[in-house]
Amino acid sequence: MTPIVDPRNGDIEDDSSSTKRRSLISLAGSLLAEISLPKLVIVWMLLIGFPGLLLGAAPLLVSIWITSVWSKATIAFAEVWPALLLLPLAAVGWLGARPLLRLAESSFWSLNALAVQPAYIMIREGLRHLADKLISPRLNERQRASVRAGTAAGSGLTICGLGLGILVLAWPASRWTGTLADLTSPLGLVPVVLANSIVLISGYFSAAALVWGLADMTMSQPESFRAFPARPSGSRTWRVAHLSDIHTVGERYGFRVESGRSGPRGNERFRQTLAQVDEIHATRKLDLILITGDLTDAGRSAEWAEFFSALSSYPRLAELVVALPGNHDLNVVDRASPARLERPGSPMKSLRQIRTMSALGVLQGERLRVVARNAGRLGGVLADALKPHASDMIDFANQGSSRLSRSLAGLWATIFPMVLPPDGDDGLGVIVLNSSAETHFSFTNALGLVSAEQVRAFEAAAKQYPRARWIVALHHHVIEYPHPTKELSERIGTALINGSWFFRRLQRLAGRVVIMHGHRHVDWIGECGKIPIVSAPSPIMEASDCGETHFYVHTLAIGSKGELVLLEPERIVVTGQPTAQEALGGTSA
Repeated sequence: MTPIVDPRNGDIEDDSSSTKRRSLISLAGSLLAEISLPKLVIVWMLLIGFPGLLLGAAPLLVSIWITSVWSKATIAFAEVWPALLLLPLAAVGWLGARPLLRLAESSFWSLNALAVQPAYIMIREGLRHLADKLISPRLNERQRASVRAGTAAGSGLTICGLGLGILVLAWPASRWTGTLADLTSPLGLVPVVLANSIVLISGYFSAAALVWGLADMTMSQPESFRAFPARPSGSRTWRVAHLSDIHTVGERYGFRVESGRSGPRGNERFRQTLAQVDEIHATRKLDLILITGDLTDAGRSAEWAEFFSALSSYPRLAELVVALPGNHDLNVVDRASPARLERPGSPMKSLRQIRTMSALGVLQGERLRVVARNAGRLGGVLADALKPHASDMIDFANQGSSRLSRSLAGLWATIFPMVLPPDGDDGLGVIVLNSSAETHFSFTNALGLVSAEQVRAFEAAAKQYPRARWIVALHHHVIEYPHPTKELSERIGTALINGSWFFRRLQRLAGRVVIMHGHRHVDWIGECGKIPIVSAPSPIMEASDCGETHFYVHTLAIGSKGELVLLEPERIVVTGQPTAQEALGGTSA
């Protein structure tokens, strides 16, 4: 007898964090009702409050130091004292420069992610959304690109004006010099420090939005491919099966965070996808199987176990897999509740990173190499980079030590980018990036960031092979694409925070690179600034068990001028399957 409520079909609890079964307004309401206010206050103070107060106090403290200490230094110490002060600073720089730079960069982009980017993106994408509805249907591709550029400038000017207005209001209460007497009554300085913070942040807010708007306006706009080039005669080609956003779950009938009951249950569709890739490889050899992130649904141990269980049936495919982490592998604090906060420095983030490092070591540890930062060139393979830390990784997985958490967090930052070297001076290589920003909040887990350290490292690796071509693989889409959307929420806050900057750096390799990514499950192929971009659909998500999904096998070739070109891809359909109830002869719920 079939139960009245069939547990294999799931229920409303499986939709608790789904943006496809629940609206963003509904999720935001749940967030406000469930969020831990004491933890929110602590996290806000650590990430915004204390840094803001220090920023506001800095001009006063510097002026006090200059006027009260430096100016009164005796002539005898005029030359010696500054030198003595520089010694500890030099020691700090020598021992901790790189971690401090990482922290500064992360904090800088976190400020952008919290303050500048949401407002700028909201206005820009709101204007674009209206343009798509009202104007763009009557325009050609070039005219639509001009409209997109104009919305970027309009958003930058709007935010700049708002920031300047706040600055003008806060300026009368600010003060930029102080004396030693001010330190005797620190509470009296609090209003001044707050005003200084508001002036500095709003000033930066105005300048950054204006710079972003002008940069977005003047850079090349993305355009969809109108036609693919013909296969060059006699040219070498590479076949790449591009998968993304697998979202492996740890239960036989488990549902995904984003889709709930709108998506497939369990991992049968992933196994089916692997079976089809295996058939393709047997018929016509693949050179690479690229999985651009979100291999798991929430980075849990059971999910990684299920991923490897599915892949273990296809050992010849496993030898071709190159994978990278997505935000779901690293940043989902609680897959059931977007209201969960994670304090900065929480060992749970390091635990998810350790699981991911261990998994990538199994998948590609003997084939992909890391960059030796000090030498500015490719170093050894990933497995050798992880081996000295194996004991600490095991201990931390068992104990969750805060000391080991800090040590292993440094390791995580050094293994990206990973590089699959080209098979020859003019061959094709793969540069694997980690594009997931470190967030502490399930509701903002999708933010993306490619660090300057990673960019410098992959540029150094590319210099070693000046004739080689590259797939640059990351999880997040680099910039917003001219892809029609039904809802404004689909366009907000999921591209790289520093996407425009990253893309301008990448244009130095134009003609030699193709960008491949996933993240938003959008099926789009186009180019920007003569760099082909492939946004992968998910062969797993976006359809329930009985629906169809698809993925692509791409062919890359060397063009007539030596450039890397993307040929017309093969679209591989993953057919729907009967529901669990239908398979047993029952009626689908």
